[in-house]
Amino acid sequence: MSDAPGSLPLPAAGPLRLPRMLSWGAAALAGVAVLTALRLVWLAVQPAGLYPDEAQYWFWAQHPALGYYSKPPLLSWLIALSTAAFGDSEFAIRLPAPLLHAAVALLVYATGARLYDRRAGFWSALLYASLPGVSASAFIISTDAALLPFWAAALYGLVRAREPGRGRWWALVGISAGLGLLAKYAMAYWLISALGWVGLVPGERRHMRPLLAAVGLAALIYLPNLWWNASHGYVSYLHVRDNAELGGPLFHPLALLEFFGSQFGVFGPLGFAALIAVALPRYAWTSPRARLLALFAVPTLAMMMGVSFLSRAEPNWAAPAYVSASVLVVAWALARGWRAAVAVSIGLNLLLAGAVFTGGEALAAAGIALPAKYDPLHRLRGWRTLGEKVGEVMAAHPGLRLLADDRELVAALIYYVRPHPFDAAKWNPMRRIKDQWDLTNDLAGHSGESFVLVTEHGDLGEAQSFAGIEPAGTVTIAHGQGGERVYGLYIARDFLGYPGDRR
Repeated sequence: MSDAPGSLPLPAAGPLRLPRMLSWGAAALAGVAVLTALRLVWLAVQPAGLYPDEAQYWFWAQHPALGYYSKPPLLSWLIALSTAAFGDSEFAIRLPAPLLHAAVALLVYATGARLYDRRAGFWSALLYASLPGVSASAFIISTDAALLPFWAAALYGLVRAREPGRGRWWALVGISAGLGLLAKYAMAYWLISALGWVGLVPGERRHMRPLLAAVGLAALIYLPNLWWNASHGYVSYLHVRDNAELGGPLFHPLALLEFFGSQFGVFGPLGFAALIAVALPRYAWTSPRARLLALFAVPTLAMMMGVSFLSRAEPNWAAPAYVSASVLVVAWALARGWRAAVAVSIGLNLLLAGAVFTGGEALAAAGIALPAKYDPLHRLRGWRTLGEKVGEVMAAHPGLRLLADDRELVAALIYYVRPHPFDAAKWNPMRRIKDQWDLTNDLAGHSGESFVLVTEHGDLGEAQSFAGIEPAGTVTIAHGQGGERVYGLYIARDFLGYPGDRR
């Protein structure tokens, strides 16, 4: 059989064949729907508060714009839609995340079914939906959740566009790539892979012109964020550069090993081991379909490994690679009759996710306190309590503005203090633009005002910038055995200006 789009010769279904009345597509939809429903229930009942980054995205959603300091705007737009419909609860803020990953899983099914067959699409969709990294990303609202549906849609559009007489699918490629860039700048990796696929694979060079047209459409859709950046000193691009930390000491082999090891947790232990095996030239680079999938996985993963070696890379930075990698690994396994291994990998992924997200509560119910360093949700705990205490102090001192000395602290307090102190300011004596509050609400413009100051640092460097500071209490947040965060609350009266600004 040729390698044109269609069915790849795979082993017969065997004894685990689905009932004939249930198609592979319907089974994929049902499996993804069940898993998504379970995630929605978990989001509704679990007690963890918003991570500060999530609170920051919610804050952005209250101030619609074409861009923000560290990210393009699409995620904030999605949160704005979700909260407009369902309110400002943690559930409503996070609601798009599991739904967006469900959409990715269905696009993974469509890609696998188109390149191989519906059975491969079914197992690919379930593998993607079960990935530990996806379980984590479906639990919080992040730019990954906003990016991956467009990455997957662009890939599916490319698969369809390469078929004879299917040129209209290039429009989907361009639209998806443009919206992906508005979700996260990592969509550029997809464009690099697409250009590499067309430019380096002789049989695909005929697609260069329509691909360039799709890239042009993507650039047109992305243009508003480019204009916003141009109007704000290109702060988002500078943040991406600074986030890579390539200006410091280079060569970090331990960081590379740590990042490499983390991918067994993101893609699952069996899945990532299989991807390593698949990436060998005798399979991934000799079959045109496998090569197409590999070119949208391996380069992104390799780039992130290079970044981790030169500075650092977060485990989720390689997440887009696992869209096509899910299909690649499943097709490779099914071609060898290893369907049971795929099923075991899916089951293991779900068990790992369940242990991570429910293990702490289960141990706590049994009277066992989990050490803070082993609690994956410890950064989500305590913000509600802190917000309530700060809110009490602000209610006792009406007219005072909220001030904190950390971006995450500002974001979390704006969400958890009631009423929301949207005009909160951030301490920034060096006057460096490092976040949205530095960019839009410079404390230097509030001379003579008084504040409720919240800080986690014992060294009160703010004292010399106010006419007087008096303690207003402390708040201790415990998160697991041996872990706590202690915050100091102060009334800071009559801001005199930053020391470097005063003559």
